Amino acid sequence: MKKNLQRSECPICRSLDLFGDKWSLLIIRDLMFFGKATYSEFLKSAEGISTNILAVRLQMLEESQLLLRTEHPDSKAKVLYKLTQKAVDLLPMIVEIHLWAEKYLTITPETEALIEEVKNDKEGFITKTMAALCARI
Repeated sequence: MKKNLQRSECPICRSLDLFGDKWSLLIIRDLMFFGKATYSEFLKSAEGISTNILAVRLQMLEESQLLLRTEHPDSKAKVLYKLTQKAVDLLPMIVEIHLWAEKYLTITPETEALIEEVKNDKEGFITKTMAALCARI
């Protein structure tokens, strides 16, 4: 995949170049919160990503060192995707996006339950979730 030239030195701009498209954070979300790890599992997400977009995003996330592609233990035809530490470190930001969404958008009961857990002990939730994610690296 062709590397994009850096548009600016702005940290927000540079971060968005890595994960700011319509799909990348959803793939990271699926790995973080829903335990998805294969191409076919990502295709089954409610948002309905197309196969060609998914392939490009997975490659981009791997090249950006947010995902690691590994062999599937049960099938040579499949691969597993895992979060890297770099991706796990996005968790606090993703938690804040959830809190913002709860304040301004309609959310599902499942997301509401997650947000209530966060609101009860945000630091504890982040610490516990990051530890669980790091154990899978």
